[in-house]
Amino acid sequence: MWNLGEYCTHPQRLADHLPWATLIAPGVVLNKDGSLQRTIAFRGPDLDSSTPYELVAARARMNNVLRRLGSHWCVHVEASRRLAHVYPASEFPNPTAALVDQERRDSFTADALHFESQCFITFTYLPPAEGMTRLGDFFIERPNSDGSGRISYRAHFDHFLGQVDQIVNLMASFMPEVHPLDDGETLTYLHSCVSDRQLNVAVPDVPFYLDEMITDRPLAGGLSPRLGRLFLKTVSIRAYVRRRGSERDGRRYGADGQAGGSNRADHGARLRRQSCPQSQ
Repeated sequence: MWNLGEYCTHPQRLADHLPWATLIAPGVVLNKDGSLQRTIAFRGPDLDSSTPYELVAARARMNNVLRRLGSHWCVHVEASRRLAHVYPASEFPNPTAALVDQERRDSFTADALHFESQCFITFTYLPPAEGMTRLGDFFIERPNSDGSGRISYRAHFDHFLGQVDQIVNLMASFMPEVHPLDDGETLTYLHSCVSDRQLNVAVPDVPFYLDEMITDRPLAGGLSPRLGRLFLKTVSIRAYVRRRGSERDGRRYGADGQAGGSNRADHGARLRRQSCPQSQ
């Protein structure tokens, strides 16, 4: 990767802290450190209509999908809730189904606010350093090496695409909706991560310097960090609940028997989780 740091020794703007550099393939981002990145949009099973056994089975299958990733991989998972302004238009040949949809449309327009859940999973792969490759060539023959101690980035690129495509196919077997993002959707998603405005980003003729292109809001640090008009808060989870509370009359109860919140939030929110698999 190009040494962009010699022109800016100290980060001064938000773009200096972002890792994205350029698009090298449909939906594939080359980062400044030489890693490859690709984002997948997915929609899981419905929590209200699914049984606990179905949710446990889906979780186990997703865990088996991610277990195939070894070292040099990083996984970011994000679940966001955004305002749904327009009810989607659809046509039904069955009049009964059209009547049900019309009732849902009337209910949508009657209420004040509606939110839609969007889930994304981003895979990042960092090829090993050349020093590690030279040392490993003394002991084993690697398909990603050309025998001279240098890294075959084409082989690593093909390996990355093959692994992500295989994961997409496996997720499609138990997820209602799974599709990799194209260039425009990828830039729009990356822009939503660093801006408080929801915009559709068009793909430029030369998709380079993505960090400068998609940043349009200032970032203020300090004790009260803020991105544009939004204040940033970080919540650290020290322990997870080992046992779910019982459900009575359609409400969720905690361990103390008091009614708790459901999985539907009445405000926009974004939840991110990072995982770095390790080879065993």
